[in-house]
Amino acid sequence: MIASTNPATGETVAHFDLHDGAALDARMAAAAHAQREWRRTPLAERTALLRRLAVLLREQNASLAALITLEMGKPIGEALAEVEKCARNCDYYAEAAPAMLADAPVADVPDTFLTYEPIGVVLAIMPWNYPLWQVVRFLAPTLAAGNGAILKHAANVPQCALAIQRLVAEAGAPAGLFANIFVEPDTVAALIADPRIAAVTLTGSTQVGMIVAAEAGAALKKQVLELGGSDPFIVLADAEVEAAAAMAITARFTNAGQSCVNAKRFIVEEAVADRFAAAMLAGTEALRMGDPTDPATTLGPLARANLRAAIHDQVERSVAGGARLLTGGRPKPGAGYFYPPTLLDHVEPGMAAFDEETFGPAAAIVRAADAEAAVALANRTAFGLGASIWTTDVQRGTALARRIDAGAVFVNAVVASDPRVPFGGIKHSGYGRELGELGLREFTNTKTIKVVAPEVERAA
Repeated sequence: MIASTNPATGETVAHFDLHDGAALDARMAAAAHAQREWRRTPLAERTALLRRLAVLLREQNASLAALITLEMGKPIGEALAEVEKCARNCDYYAEAAPAMLADAPVADVPDTFLTYEPIGVVLAIMPWNYPLWQVVRFLAPTLAAGNGAILKHAANVPQCALAIQRLVAEAGAPAGLFANIFVEPDTVAALIADPRIAAVTLTGSTQVGMIVAAEAGAALKKQVLELGGSDPFIVLADAEVEAAAAMAITARFTNAGQSCVNAKRFIVEEAVADRFAAAMLAGTEALRMGDPTDPATTLGPLARANLRAAIHDQVERSVAGGARLLTGGRPKPGAGYFYPPTLLDHVEPGMAAFDEETFGPAAAIVRAADAEAAVALANRTAFGLGASIWTTDVQRGTALARRIDAGAVFVNAVVASDPRVPFGGIKHSGYGRELGELGLREFTNTKTIKVVAPEVERAA
């Protein structure tokens, strides 16, 4: 059985039965059948589905945002923004997919072109932290390309999973083309191996990514893995320090710090580290933790009790290792899974807040002697998802960005996903790309076609 629990109160609000073997088989069979028809559906009809889905997302924005807030505790303002981002993603692919999927001639090779064809049904294993966006992020390009999809969503957001399934059906998708399943994690291996599944996409932890990669690899199935992160936020001595600190609050504490692409390690040149720490402390203490349904709340609860325990353990181990606790660091007593916004200073390699992914509202300030040391510290991690650099010398910032090991580096901007730009990581942050043109083509067969006229036709 799967439970839906309100993290602001700890109250379980709904239960859902797991799908048995017969129900799973029926959904797999229906998805495979529907996809065979969908791949032959004109692209204009496939993109029209996305346009209708965008309309529905906007029409139901308030109720969908309330559901996100109920199931995983996101402040309502952030939840509303998440739904709108989903709609924009649908609009983007509805507009851009025809050009991206058009046949492409091969330069300097006569009579030859590339075509991008769907590969089948994609199994999506999705996380709870952006329960609509993570799904729509993969789903819009997947459907546009002519594929079908089976969703295995995180167990703590079952109502969000059902809402997405309902919306896609209301938008006019063929029956069974996209279906949610409620299963235990130990069922996933059999789903990956099933011949009706052509590929797998996962957003989740590095540990789960390794398991899924092994299982998909054994079945020779394509994978896209978007995994953990320990993103550096580098502040150079010539940066506008107070402005950078203000953006650091957004970069770290959005979604209560529960995002793989949240900034985690704030690596600051020693010359301005005291100024930055003071400004960031003021911003951290100004956050308002409380009821996520209140529009004035800027920090909601963590999604589960074990997540709160994990971030507190990392904070305590970091302080024991020599980090300086500037604010926070103690779980809020009472109902719900609240953890106060926490700021650590003088964090160094070897401490939990530096070495591990911190998935919660705790920020770590790391002091660097100079820019060279900052780059070395930024790359001293197993992860490689995103990074940002803050400087008034954009030419220098761009040069340093080329030296950071990450899938994306933003100069003087907070790292964020954008439907127009490929998103993904390297090292333990995974591989493959979502979004943009690359994301659309990840689950297509890039087929080479060469057509040479017969000799008799050429002679004529």
